[in-house]
Amino acid sequence: MMVEKLENATFGAGCFWCAEAIFQRLKGVKSVVSGYAGGAKPNPTYEEVCSDETGHAEVIQIIFNPKIISYEELLDVFWESHDPTSLNRQGADVGTQYRSVIFYHNEAQKRIAEWSKTEIEKKFDKPVVTEIKPFTTFYKAEDYHHNYFNRNPHAPYCILVIRPKLKKLKMR
Repeated sequence: MMVEKLENATFGAGCFWCAEAIFQRLKGVKSVVSGYAGGAKPNPTYEEVCSDETGHAEVIQIIFNPKIISYEELLDVFWESHDPTSLNRQGADVGTQYRSVIFYHNEAQKRIAEWSKTEIEKKFDKPVVTEIKPFTTFYKAEDYHHNYFNRNPHAPYCILVIRPKLKKLKMR
Protein backbone atom coordinates (compact mmCIF):
# COMPACT_ATOMS: atom_id res chain seq x y z
CA MET A 1 0.00 0.00 0.00
CA MET A 2 1.35 3.41 -1.04
CA VAL A 3 1.43 6.09 1.65
CA GLU A 4 0.70 9.66 0.58
CA LYS A 5 3.50 12.12 1.23
CA LEU A 6 1.71 15.18 2.54
CA GLU A 7 3.14 18.65 3.04
CA ASN A 8 2.27 21.73 5.11
CA ALA A 9 1.65 25.31 4.04
CA THR A 10 0.89 28.20 6.39
CA PHE A 11 -0.65 31.44 5.12
CA GLY A 12 -2.10 34.58 6.62
CA ALA A 13 -4.52 36.30 4.25
CA GLY A 14 -6.70 38.38 6.54
CA CYS A 15 -9.49 36.68 8.45
CA PHE A 16 -8.82 32.98 8.88
CA TRP A 17 -12.53 32.19 8.42
CA CYS A 18 -12.26 33.38 4.82
CA ALA A 19 -9.00 31.62 4.06
CA GLU A 20 -10.19 28.39 5.65
CA ALA A 21 -13.39 28.33 3.58
CA ILE A 22 -11.46 28.94 0.36
CA PHE A 23 -8.67 26.40 0.83
CA GLN A 24 -11.05 23.68 2.12
CA ARG A 25 -12.58 23.58 -1.35
CA LEU A 26 -9.38 22.77 -3.24
CA LYS A 27 -8.78 19.28 -4.54
CA GLY A 28 -5.66 17.84 -2.93
CA VAL A 29 -6.06 19.80 0.30
CA LYS A 30 -6.50 17.27 3.10
CA SER A 31 -7.14 19.68 5.97
CA VAL A 32 -7.20 23.37 6.85
CA VAL A 33 -6.88 24.51 10.45
CA SER A 34 -7.30 28.09 11.67
CA GLY A 35 -4.82 29.44 14.16
CA TYR A 36 -2.13 31.93 15.03
CA ALA A 37 1.54 32.24 14.05
CA GLY A 38 4.35 34.73 13.80
CA GLY A 39 4.21 36.23 17.28
CA ALA A 40 6.01 35.84 20.56
CA LYS A 41 3.23 34.90 23.00
CA PRO A 42 2.79 31.16 23.56
CA ASN A 43 -0.75 29.78 23.29
CA PRO A 44 -2.47 33.10 22.55
CA THR A 45 -6.21 33.51 22.73
CA TYR A 46 -8.26 35.21 20.03
CA GLU A 47 -8.80 38.21 22.31
CA GLU A 48 -5.05 38.51 22.92
CA VAL A 49 -4.27 38.31 19.20
CA CYS A 50 -6.91 41.00 18.51
CA SER A 51 -5.25 43.26 21.11
CA ASP A 52 -2.39 43.71 18.62
CA GLU A 53 0.13 42.95 21.37
CA THR A 54 1.08 39.32 20.64
CA GLY A 55 2.63 39.80 17.20
CA HIS A 56 0.60 36.86 15.87
CA ALA A 57 -1.32 36.81 12.62
CA GLU A 58 -4.52 34.91 11.96
CA VAL A 59 -3.34 32.06 9.72
CA ILE A 60 -4.42 28.79 8.27
CA GLN A 61 -2.30 25.67 8.31
CA ILE A 62 -2.91 23.53 5.26
CA ILE A 63 -2.02 19.88 4.84
CA PHE A 64 -1.94 19.04 1.15
CA ASN A 65 -0.94 16.32 -1.27
CA PRO A 66 1.65 17.82 -3.65
CA LYS A 67 0.89 15.12 -6.24
CA ILE A 68 -2.63 16.60 -6.56
CA ILE A 69 -2.07 20.30 -5.85
CA SER A 70 1.32 22.00 -5.88
CA TYR A 71 2.62 24.63 -3.49
CA GLU A 72 2.68 27.02 -6.47
CA GLU A 73 -1.04 26.40 -7.06
CA LEU A 74 -1.76 27.06 -3.38
CA LEU A 75 0.13 30.34 -3.70
CA ASP A 76 -1.92 31.28 -6.78
CA VAL A 77 -5.10 30.88 -4.70
CA PHE A 78 -3.48 32.74 -1.79
CA TRP A 79 -2.74 35.77 -4.00
CA GLU A 80 -6.23 35.74 -5.53
CA SER A 81 -8.04 35.39 -2.20
CA HIS A 82 -6.95 38.69 -0.61
CA ASP A 83 -5.33 42.06 -1.30
CA PRO A 84 -1.57 41.61 -0.78
CA THR A 85 -1.02 45.38 -1.17
CA SER A 86 -3.09 46.24 1.90
CA LEU A 87 -0.94 46.64 5.01
CA ASN A 88 -2.41 45.09 8.18
CA ARG A 89 -5.97 44.96 6.91
CA GLN A 90 -8.35 43.14 4.62
CA GLY A 91 -11.51 45.09 3.95
CA ALA A 92 -13.08 46.13 7.26
CA ASP A 93 -10.76 43.81 9.24
CA VAL A 94 -7.95 46.01 10.55
CA GLY A 95 -4.90 45.15 12.67
CA THR A 96 -1.58 43.38 12.39
CA GLN A 97 -3.35 40.04 12.95
CA TYR A 98 -4.85 40.48 9.44
CA ARG A 99 -1.52 41.00 7.70
CA SER A 100 -0.58 39.16 4.53
CA VAL A 101 2.11 36.61 5.34
CA ILE A 102 3.56 33.37 4.04
CA PHE A 103 5.31 31.15 6.58
CA TYR A 104 7.55 28.76 4.66
CA HIS A 105 8.28 25.27 6.00
CA ASN A 106 11.49 24.61 4.04
CA GLU A 107 13.95 26.26 1.67
CA ALA A 108 12.07 25.09 -1.43
CA GLN A 109 8.89 26.80 -0.19
CA LYS A 110 10.91 29.94 0.57
CA ARG A 111 12.29 30.08 -2.99
CA ILE A 112 8.88 29.42 -4.53
CA ALA A 113 7.19 32.04 -2.31
CA GLU A 114 9.82 34.68 -3.13
CA TRP A 115 9.54 33.95 -6.85
CA SER A 116 5.75 34.00 -6.65
CA LYS A 117 5.76 37.36 -4.85
CA THR A 118 8.05 38.83 -7.51
CA GLU A 119 5.67 37.62 -10.21
CA ILE A 120 2.51 38.88 -8.49
CA GLU A 121 4.09 42.31 -7.90
CA LYS A 122 4.05 42.79 -11.68
CA LYS A 123 0.23 42.74 -11.58
CA PHE A 124 -0.13 45.61 -9.09
CA ASP A 125 0.67 49.30 -9.29
CA LYS A 126 1.22 49.38 -5.50
CA PRO A 127 3.85 47.48 -3.52
CA VAL A 128 2.97 43.97 -2.36
CA VAL A 129 3.40 44.05 1.43
CA THR A 130 3.19 40.29 2.02
CA GLU A 131 5.80 39.07 4.49
CA ILE A 132 7.71 35.85 3.78
CA LYS A 133 9.01 34.36 7.01
CA PRO A 134 10.22 31.00 8.31
CA PHE A 135 7.57 28.93 10.02
CA THR A 136 8.20 28.47 13.71
CA THR A 137 5.13 27.62 15.77
CA PHE A 138 1.44 27.26 15.02
CA TYR A 139 -1.19 27.68 17.73
CA LYS A 140 -4.57 26.23 16.91
CA ALA A 141 -7.44 28.71 17.30
CA GLU A 142 -10.34 28.14 19.65
CA ASP A 143 -12.84 25.49 18.52
CA TYR A 144 -15.57 27.97 17.55
CA HIS A 145 -13.30 29.35 14.78
CA HIS A 146 -12.90 25.99 13.03
CA ASN A 147 -15.00 25.23 9.98
CA TYR A 148 -16.71 28.56 10.64
CA PHE A 149 -18.24 29.20 7.23
CA ASN A 150 -19.59 25.66 6.87
CA ARG A 151 -21.19 25.86 10.32
CA ASN A 152 -22.47 29.46 9.95
CA PRO A 153 -23.24 30.03 6.24
CA HIS A 154 -26.03 32.51 7.01
CA ALA A 155 -24.05 34.70 9.41
CA PRO A 156 -23.74 38.25 8.04
CA TYR A 157 -19.92 38.09 7.77
CA CYS A 158 -20.16 34.83 5.84
CA ILE A 159 -22.75 36.24 3.44
CA LEU A 160 -21.06 39.59 2.87
CA VAL A 161 -17.37 38.68 2.93
CA ILE A 162 -16.77 34.94 2.48
CA ARG A 163 -19.40 34.06 -0.15
CA PRO A 164 -18.07 36.60 -2.71
CA LYS A 165 -14.57 35.17 -2.26
CA LEU A 166 -15.86 31.63 -2.81
CA LYS A 167 -17.74 32.77 -5.91
CA LYS A 168 -14.52 34.28 -7.28
CA LEU A 169 -12.70 31.00 -6.58
CA LYS A 170 -15.29 29.02 -8.56
CA MET A 171 -14.68 31.25 -11.57
CA ARG A 172 -10.94 30.52 -11.68
